[in-house]
Amino acid sequence: MKKTVDVSIPLGPVHPCWKEPVRLKCETAGERVLRAEVELGYMKKGIERIMRGRPWQEVMFLAERVCGICSVIHNMVFIETMEKISAITVPPRAAYLRVIVNELDRMASHILANFSYCYTIEHETLAMYLLNTRETVLDNLERITGSRINTAYMIPGGVRFDLLPEDAAAMLADLVKVEDEMKRHVRIFETGPLIALRSRGIGVMSLEEAIEAHTVGPTARASGVPDSDLRLRHPTYRALGFEQITRTEGDNFARVMVRFQEVFQSIDLIRKCIETLPDGPIRGGGLCRAGEAAHSGEAPRGELTYSIKTDEYGRVLDIAIRTPSIMNIEACAHSMIVNAASIADVTSTFISSDPCIACNER
Repeated sequence: MKKTVDVSIPLGPVHPCWKEPVRLKCETAGERVLRAEVELGYMKKGIERIMRGRPWQEVMFLAERVCGICSVIHNMVFIETMEKISAITVPPRAAYLRVIVNELDRMASHILANFSYCYTIEHETLAMYLLNTRETVLDNLERITGSRINTAYMIPGGVRFDLLPEDAAAMLADLVKVEDEMKRHVRIFETGPLIALRSRGIGVMSLEEAIEAHTVGPTARASGVPDSDLRLRHPTYRALGFEQITRTEGDNFARVMVRFQEVFQSIDLIRKCIETLPDGPIRGGGLCRAGEAAHSGEAPRGELTYSIKTDEYGRVLDIAIRTPSIMNIEACAHSMIVNAASIADVTSTFISSDPCIACNER
């Protein structure tokens, strides 16, 4: 009788399915995965060290370069932390414009994450459809900020540019197009037999495991973690009547579906912001002062925290950034991948957690 020998199978650091370099080391017995370990360290940027000692005007640009996929929320959380330190208030119109830009960036990030997942399970048709839809979202991000990726849109006390009436009308028209396309994409994803075989019941993480691993963002909400969306505690989102999207299956399918549902939610939030956009200035003014504070915001992947200490001139003396993928990657390795029935499910399960290596290796 042939004996099954445990084998160590490395995936990465360069892999066709990875957006960024990372290595997964899987211990297997036959096809079943017994243990998994994540190995990082292939693209360290040292960006926190570069930030120290620089004025906030420079750090603002560095912050959004921590990650190109979710650059807007890095800009937003950094600026809101500086406003917290310096007691700077934001005009209502600027607060609504911030939500519009943040939700456009969330849509672009979620669509890219789901593109990566569909590409990983070899549903390349749906993957290309998603990537094409994302272009329309980025076009609207450029329409309001002047840039598709690194926008530098938010400044202490407000935003850089207003939303013109003709741009608002064009954005609303594009949102109708995006919504129609996304409904078709979701229908393909929900009914595709290949997708069901590769997604439903694969990479399951229970509610208890998600809480124990401190997972955040859509990864946590797909396992039913309550009150895990920080937008519930943000004053502007509360004014807009924001409610968290939650599923309970905890598998690859649920994680992708949470992102799909949040794209539709982002569309509704943007529409509500445009329809109820308050009149008034887009900048309130104020000076960045000495102090120390920590502040968190809801990035596309979950809780993003900036801890900042400044001097009387607004220079950043010390800064620490905690990104959401830190917790989610560990949860993926120790809860989702373990006991996977096939090594082929490892890549898709890892991608379903939407890991951001650039954020981790800042």
